[in-house]
Amino acid sequence: MIRCLLPGGTKPLTDPELEDLYFPRKTAGPWVSFNFVSSLDGAATVNGRSGGLGSEADRRIMKLLRRAADVILVGAGTVRAEGYSGELIDEADRKWRLDQGLTERPALAIVSGSLDVDPSLPFFTGAMVRPLVITTGLADPGRRDRMQDVADVITCGQAGLDVDFLVRELRERGYPGIHSEGGPHLFGTFQGAGRVDELHLSLSPLLVGGQATRIAAAPAANPTPLGMHLEQVLQAGDMLFLRYRAQQTGAQRGDTPTDSAGIPPSSEEGA
Repeated sequence: MIRCLLPGGTKPLTDPELEDLYFPRKTAGPWVSFNFVSSLDGAATVNGRSGGLGSEADRRIMKLLRRAADVILVGAGTVRAEGYSGELIDEADRKWRLDQGLTERPALAIVSGSLDVDPSLPFFTGAMVRPLVITTGLADPGRRDRMQDVADVITCGQAGLDVDFLVRELRERGYPGIHSEGGPHLFGTFQGAGRVDELHLSLSPLLVGGQATRIAAAPAANPTPLGMHLEQVLQAGDMLFLRYRAQQTGAQRGDTPTDSAGIPPSSEEGA
């Protein structure tokens, strides 16, 4: 049972009410949202995977976020750890998308600065739509040629990922609603570029300890921390689901290019 604590009261949400909360936000420009789960002490994984932190309610909310996305964007390391093969949304969600005038499935994009990704991964061989591969000018030409057999390869930046170029490129391809599920290096890079409009954070009632990574990672400190506004709090048992919106969103910024933080391909592979 999922309850809404903010805004409103504590009454259980009906399915239509929960769906309305995650209907795509309409903006004048591109919109970039991230979805993560974290333990109470800040761990993004248990034994290298995020699944150990989640719950049935967490998976339900992830399903709603995927359903409304124009494109699902993930880092190469996340694909290796979590899989992302085959059908990512079910038949009911595909019907909902068609009823809303969307494509039957969201597009799927993987970020790999070096293209050190096996094209025989189930992510590519089992994909329901031809994936996009986002890379940089440093990628090996041979790897680029092999990858083009299974995906559309897009260069976004030379020495590092140019986030602003990536956002514009996806919008021009018809994907203004960008939904990312990590990993931490990709999230850190978008933070450094000031291109995080929304964060959906599932807070798991666990203390993990150890050497687990945070939900964000970058080779250098973010010179300009991003202010976020708490818009929504849901509860399911001991788990909380927080929705934060950037105090200055993409719609307010417009589409003026800014200097992207970028990450070197060697760092990005742990995304």
